[in-house]
Amino acid sequence: MNSMTGYAAVRGEFAGQHLSLDLRAVNSRYLEIVLRGGDELRPIESVLRERIRGRVVRGKLECRIALSPAAKSAGDVQLNSGLLEQLAQWLLQIRQHLPDVAPFTAAEVLHWPGMLPPQIEQPGLQEASLALLDQALSAFAASRQREGAKLADYLSTRLDSMELQIVEIAPYLPQLIAAYQQKLRQRYLDLMADADDDRVMQELALFAQKIDVDEELSRLRAHIEAVRLILRQEGAVGKQLDFMMQELNREANTLGSKSVSVETTRVAMNLKVLIEQMREQVQNIE
Repeated sequence: MNSMTGYAAVRGEFAGQHLSLDLRAVNSRYLEIVLRGGDELRPIESVLRERIRGRVVRGKLECRIALSPAAKSAGDVQLNSGLLEQLAQWLLQIRQHLPDVAPFTAAEVLHWPGMLPPQIEQPGLQEASLALLDQALSAFAASRQREGAKLADYLSTRLDSMELQIVEIAPYLPQLIAAYQQKLRQRYLDLMADADDDRVMQELALFAQKIDVDEELSRLRAHIEAVRLILRQEGAVGKQLDFMMQELNREANTLGSKSVSVETTRVAMNLKVLIEQMREQVQNIE
């Protein structure tokens, strides 16, 4: 089981230059890929996206890839001096009319169209980028698996707590229902002194069926076991778990609505708290 949260960063060399690639992901309902890189990497963006889709199912994933000159060759890059002078003149003219205007930043100057020499097509860049991406995806998958294992432990602990709540309340249900029936019977007889006792018992028996929560407890046990089975599966199980959280919550709500005692109300509330804690974490599972 994988978390949708993960991070990986790898570095490599290509044609005497530094090639770096970072992957970062957070939870999302679907797979959303955001690629950030220089102009020289745009021709291979579609290939990178396809490779990521083959390894990641869900999550908002940001991939940053950069190709930068090595330190020894960085000084070989020449700026467009004519354009640089033109920018300086434009700034002087602008500030004559708008004295408070901010000057250009170094980053703005460097990214000005035509300021740096055009990128020359570099054979082998796609292969090198894909090889680096494969390394990053492997580290990224390991990171998500570690987080997924932590989430599985967290959910298993909450499931254990839910089972304890059910085990604690189950033996007391018959006597709680019987006590409530007796209380209602006495009130009914007090209000209607001439009421037929058999008729009263029939009405109370029907009411007892409505407030009997044994079926809800059985379904809760079954749903808990289903969640445990899903946690042992491989692959993307987040949507299955999200559905099971809805089923667990439905049974806990029904248990609360049928409650006829402080004890069952307390158990229903505790179960809902545990389910909500799990539901929040399930949103982070792929």
